[in-house]
Amino acid sequence: MPQKPKITSSEIGTLWSTYREKTFILRILEYLIPNADDQKAEQIMTALYKNLSTYVEKIKTLFENEGAAVPIGFSSQDVNIHAPKLFENGFDIMFVRTIKEISMALYTLNMGNSYRTDVINIYKDLTAITQGCYNECTQYLLERDILTRPPFIPMPISAEYINDLHYLNGLNLIGDTRQLNTIEFSSIYHGMETNKVGMILMAAFSQVAQEKEVQQYFHKGMEISKKIVKEFSKILLDDDISPTLSSGGNATNSKNSPFSDKLMMYCNFLLCNLSIGGNAFGFAFNLRNDLKMKALLVGKDIVDYASDGTKLMVKKGWIEKPPELKLK
Repeated sequence: MPQKPKITSSEIGTLWSTYREKTFILRILEYLIPNADDQKAEQIMTALYKNLSTYVEKIKTLFENEGAAVPIGFSSQDVNIHAPKLFENGFDIMFVRTIKEISMALYTLNMGNSYRTDVINIYKDLTAITQGCYNECTQYLLERDILTRPPFIPMPISAEYINDLHYLNGLNLIGDTRQLNTIEFSSIYHGMETNKVGMILMAAFSQVAQEKEVQQYFHKGMEISKKIVKEFSKILLDDDISPTLSSGGNATNSKNSPFSDKLMMYCNFLLCNLSIGGNAFGFAFNLRNDLKMKALLVGKDIVDYASDGTKLMVKKGWIEKPPELKLK
C-alpha cells in the first residue's frame, strides 16, 4: 500500500474551487488593505492575507506534485490597487466578514468531501483561520457601532412541546398570527443583514463595472436585495419588532473600478450561493408555513438571478471549466 494514497476526484474538485476562492480573496485584500479605514482594520486584513497566501501556495504545490494543472483563479490583472477608495465607514470589514461567512460554510462541505490527511488538514487549518478572522471582524464592527446586534429577549423560563397544528400555520389558539420564535427571527434577521451588505456592494459594482451588460446585472441584484430587505422588514413590523439594521458602511462615488468585471461577477456568484443557502435554512427550520413560502419565493428570485449571472459569465468567457470526471 502506498504511503500516501492518490488524491480522489472529489478532493481535486474541492481544492480547485478553494484555490479560485482564495485567489479571489487575495486580490480583494490587495486593494482593501492600502485603503483601510484605520490601523485595526489594516491589521485584520493583513493577517488574513498572509495566512491565505500560505495555503494558496500549499494547494498549488499539491496540484503540481500530483501532476495536475493548477487552476487559473484570479491574478494581478483582476485588481487595480491604485484605484480610488470605493468603500468607507467600515464597509471593507463588513465585506470581509461576509466573505468569511461564505468560506466557513464551504470548508465544512469541502472537509466532508476529503479523505486524505493532508487535504483534511488544509481545511481544518483554513477553518480555524477563518473563524478567528470572522470573530475579529465582528468585534471590530460592534466596537464602532457599525454592526447592530439583534434585539435581546427575556430568558425562557420553561421548556415545552408544540401540541397545536395551528402553530405551523402561523396562528395561535385564538386564531391570531402567532409571534415569531427565535429560530425564525434569526433566519429573517440574518437575511436582512446579508442583503444589506449585498445591496451596498451591488450598487458599488454597478457604478464601476466596465461593460454595460454587467452594470445592468449588478443593478438588478441591488434591486433584488432591496426587495428582500423590505419584505423581511414587513414580517418583523407585523410582529411589532423594529427592523433596525446598522446604518454603517457605504460606497463612495468613485467610478474607477478596482476590480475586473470577471472578479466582481465571481463575487456576486459567491454572494448568491450564500443567499440561496440562507433561504434554504429558513425553509427547513422555520415552522410557520407562511415563512416557508416566503423563503421559497425569495429563493426562486435568487436562483433565477444567479442563473442569469452564470449565463452572462459563460457568454463573456469568465467561468473557468472545472476538472472533468474521467474515470480510469
